[in-house]
Amino acid sequence: MNEAQRLITEARNAAETSYSPYSRFRVGAVVVAADGIEYRGCNVENAAYGASICAEANAISTAAANGVREIHTVAVTCLDGEGCTPCGNCRQIMREFGVQRVILTNEDGTPVEYALEDLLPHSFGPEDLGQ
Repeated sequence: MNEAQRLITEARNAAETSYSPYSRFRVGAVVVAADGIEYRGCNVENAAYGASICAEANAISTAAANGVREIHTVAVTCLDGEGCTPCGNCRQIMREFGVQRVILTNEDGTPVEYALEDLLPHSFGPEDLGQ
């Protein structure tokens, strides 16, 4: 099993812990920090839908709470439906932490890798604020 397949398997395991009683759309994510440590996340829904948390944001927030400021890879998968891609908000969060590689799955579950710049072209980041 190659690294992308292993990370997708870990993301599937994370999706199994999803709290999604409303959509029943279970999503899991694994982020790999610059030091190689991995952090898992799953989507957590709320009756006030806007207060729900995406799996990617959950995993990145967990990493950030552990002091991580640079993430190289995010792997995302869903158990219900034919593949999924990060929402715009999660793509922006990934941009903030310097994600370079995003691993998703195609319709048959095979890992597919993307550069974040392909998923979020012409992005806005800290350098645009003069920092």
